[in-house]
Parts: sequence; C-alpha cells; structure tokens
Amino acid sequence: MQEVVVAPVVTGATSAGLADMVWDNARQDPEGVQFVRPHPVPRSWPAPRSVRGGGVPVTCAQFRDDVLSLARGLLAAGIGHGDRVGLMSRTRYEWTLVDYALWSIGAVTVPIYDTSSPEQMEWILADSGAVGCVVEADKHAAMLAGLRDDLPAVRQVWRIDAGDLIALAGRGRAVDDAQVDARRTAVSGSDVATIVYTSGTTGRPKGCVLTHRNIYCDITNATAVLPELLHPGASTVLFLPLAHAFARLIQVGMVHARATLVHSADMTGVLEQLRQHRPTFILAVPRVFEKMHTQARQKAADAHQERLFTVADTVAVRYSRAMDTPKGPGVLLRLAHVVFDVIAYRKLRATLGGRCRTAIVGGAPLGERLGHFFRGAGLTALEGYGLTETSPALTLNLPSAMRIGTVGRPIPGVEIRIADDREVLARGEVVFPGYWNNPDATAATFTDDGWLRTGDLGSLDDDGFLRITGRTKEIIVTAAGTNLAPAPIEESIRAHPLISQCMLVGDDRPYVAALVTIDPQAWERWSDTHGYPRASLTDQRDNAELREQIQEAVDQANETVSRAEQVKTFRILPRDLTEADGELTPTLKIKREAVQSRYTADIDALYRGH
Repeated sequence: MQEVVVAPVVTGATSAGLADMVWDNARQDPEGVQFVRPHPVPRSWPAPRSVRGGGVPVTCAQFRDDVLSLARGLLAAGIGHGDRVGLMSRTRYEWTLVDYALWSIGAVTVPIYDTSSPEQMEWILADSGAVGCVVEADKHAAMLAGLRDDLPAVRQVWRIDAGDLIALAGRGRAVDDAQVDARRTAVSGSDVATIVYTSGTTGRPKGCVLTHRNIYCDITNATAVLPELLHPGASTVLFLPLAHAFARLIQVGMVHARATLVHSADMTGVLEQLRQHRPTFILAVPRVFEKMHTQARQKAADAHQERLFTVADTVAVRYSRAMDTPKGPGVLLRLAHVVFDVIAYRKLRATLGGRCRTAIVGGAPLGERLGHFFRGAGLTALEGYGLTETSPALTLNLPSAMRIGTVGRPIPGVEIRIADDREVLARGEVVFPGYWNNPDATAATFTDDGWLRTGDLGSLDDDGFLRITGRTKEIIVTAAGTNLAPAPIEESIRAHPLISQCMLVGDDRPYVAALVTIDPQAWERWSDTHGYPRASLTDQRDNAELREQIQEAVDQANETVSRAEQVKTFRILPRDLTEADGELTPTLKIKREAVQSRYTADIDALYRGH
C-alpha cells in the first residue's frame, strides 16, 4: 500500500463564509479590477459607466456593492439561512453574482447545467428541496414552467435575461445593509455552501454537499502553491460551465487572489475573447487541447505545410522531454526550437492572446505526448486531478514541480493512498461530508477508516506524483479473463486527427473492439480531398480508404499494450457523440452505458460470427 501526506498550509479551523472574501477585497483594494464584463453589457444587471479595452471593468468595491444589492433582494424575497436555490445559466457575470449573493446570506447554491434535460432539472430541484431558482433565458423558464406542478417547494423563479435580478435588487432597497452583514457573519465553515449534482457517466446524479470549509481549504491551499498563477494582476477567460466544480474553484480562486476574471458564455467566441483580453493563464479540459492540436495540423495541411508541422511537433516533444533530463536540450535541439518558435509556436500562443504561458487542465487525462507538445511549444499544461466530492482539487502539477504523464502531487492538506486493489483513496478537509439525502451512497463511498473511495485506479511514484490509470467501473473483462483499463488505449487512438471519440468494448466478449467517431470538420476536409465532396459519413463509414486511416491509429495504439489487450476490430459510428444527445458529460467524457445502449447493433456487429 502506497501513501503520501502533504501538510496543509491553511487549515479550516477558523474558516468562515466564502462571501467574506468579497468584503475583504473591497476594503483592501477597492479599485482593483475583479471582473471584466463584455461591452455592450446586457441589461440583465447594471454595469459601471467606465469602459476599458472593449470591456467593462468591475472593481472589488463595485462587486461588493452588487453582491450586497442582490443579497438584500434575496432577503426581501424570504430566502433563509440554509435554503437551497437552483442556478441554471451559462458562464457569465450574473452566475458569479448570484453565487456570492446566496453565500452572503447563508443560502445554498444548487448549480444546474444550462444543457440539462427537463428530467434532470426536475430531479435536481426536487431532490435538493430548492425553494427558488434563477434561470438564464426564456427557454429555461419555459422548461421549468412545465415542471412546476411537480415542484411545489419552488416558490419563486427569476430570469436573468428578463431583468428579474435588477427587479429583485430593487425590492431589496427596503432591507438594511446590517441585515446582510448579520447573516454573512453568522455563516460558519461547516455550513453548506453548495450542492453539486454530479453529471456522472452512469446512473442518476447524486448531490455532493460541499461546505464553505471544504471549498475554502481547497482554494487557499492550492493558491499557496500557485503564487505565479493566482495573484493580483493575473487574469483568465473562463469558458467552462460554472456548474462544474473545476470551473467553480477557479471562480473562487480568482476572487480570493483578487485576480481578474472574464466570463465567456459563448464557446464559439472564445478565441476572440482570448485575443481581446490576453489572459495570463487559462483552464480547460483535455479535449480543448486536442482540438487546438488538430486545428493547427489542419491549418498546416491547408497551407501545404503538413510536413513542416510534423517536424515542429517532433521538435516540441523532444525539447520538452529533454527539459526533464539532467543535461537538458542539446545545442542542435535548442537551435531547432528557436527556429520553430518563430515560425510555428508563437502563432499557436497568439491564438490564446499572446501572454498565456500556462494552463490548468482537469476533467480527464491530457495524454503524455500532448503534454510534451504544448510545453515544448511554450504553453505549460499543469495537469491536476480531483472529484466533485473533493471540492474538487486533490493533486496538481506545479511549474516548479511537474511530471508530464502524471496528475501531480497532492496539494497541501491532502492525503493520497493507493489501496491493495489499486484504487486511489483520499483524505483531508477538502473531502465532502456526504451526498444529499443519500446515506447509503455516502457510506459506500468511504472506507471503514474514513478514506474517500475515488473510483479511480492509480499509482504513486517515489516522489509522490500520482498517475491515474483508469476507472474501477470502466475495467473491461473479456471472456478470456483479460482485465484492462480502456482509457490509455482510447487516448492513443483519439490522437489521430480524423478521430473525435473512441470507446472500447469487450466485457464478456472474446476480444477487445472499439467504437470510433469521426470529427465533423476533419471529415469535411478528408472527404473533399479524397474525392467524396459533401459525402455523408453515414454512407461512407465503411469506405476502405477511411477504414485504412483509422486502422493506422488502432495499430499504433496496439503497439503500447499486450496482445490480449489489443483492439482486434473497430466500428465507425454514423455521427459524433454529443452532450445534447446524452452521450457525453459537460466535460466531454463518454457516458458509456448510454453509448452502449444506443449502439447495441453496432457493438453486436463487431462480434458477428464469434
């Protein structure tokens, strides 16, 4: 049994409510820019008058005043200490505003992804016992209106785009500031801050109860080891959904560090936001980096420079690997790196605004080769690991202590243990107290001696770096008794520029096989250049040339595993997997049960005759 313990830098013994940070910032640096809102600002919430650099800055003092105004309105609406309030919206300033306003009066935020189905919305609001709900748009309000008969506890609904938050703040003018102060200072670290329903790849979402202390300990200890990222003057453009615990932690971290946060609700406009606001760091899930790499390759191909890109790719990876050796990169490699920095890597960094040299990556494994490519190209991806149940960060690679291919060492205050069956166990003040209204699930997720079962398989090296090797529930056991974790092989196959998603199958089957989807943009390019203009993938998925390309990716992946673990055959699905169809989580992880159920015929075809 392996175990590593890192002493906390900050403990939660004296922690209070998270909203205190807002009041502290307003006192310490009232003119510091906490947020930059888009210009022109939507009428959903009043904006300061000054405009800077195409955006509207919100100072620490202004944010405190905004939170106070909305908190007074929530008190006027009868929201009590411990009351749960749903929040369904894309990533935007009002999301953060509502979150802190609820925290400032001791209420509990219950996030709902804006892409959730009516059934998911109903379950979350009903299970949490929410007494109100903030929704972004008319479509969300209409969805909720159709559920109200089954949600008698939901007394009030506020639409952001309809200006309901402004009206709510107006209603609060009759409430004295002292009432908010009294409620805010009464909040303790043990109070519930939020109930986050795990999107999950299987089963019905469970409500993870996170206290103010859980989140406070996570962000303060993470910030303590990341001073070069989270500090006054730092900035980021946040485009991940705030309903996800990873993005939420960054929101709290930016407020805690008095750094500048730009919300980006529209994924299609992210690149323009990055160029405009020039963040000092970004955070993303690995799929974003896979897309960046694929698009860079495609641009090179369009310019008839694919061979040049291949060399640039190789140089970046070799340079990064050499950085981890005692001697470092040699003279010729350094020279080649300088040349390709001028003609290739700078262009890649320019798509992120030009100032960004660091990214925090979570949600799924990034992949060792991709990690080396981006570091070699001048963008260091700090891969971390955690769960919603752990607030969420447990481990993190640091600029001063990183090992590509791992998810880093535990942050201060976290203990990691590898059980005899290779499951990763965790302990510390960041670990949640349990699931809402679900004592059986809570009991099942802890060991008898109080360690959280993460459900992930992993190992620790001699220096305490954690490597995640798979999920306990995703282990495939073939009919011959071969056990394998599918993630590493899937990751390798997915590296091919044509491939969007890959999912291995083989439970109780004679061999391992794969379901593969083709990237829609890559397909359009490929079909045009191979003489099938505007051809439908549905009609061409058995095309011999296409299958030959995918077979190359499968063959390369097979070289990394034993013969019994190799993928014997594959099936190209007629379309890509999507979150809207319930096949991916909001962080783009495959919902395996949903895919297996939907594509039963395709899976059976893989084993026909055996």
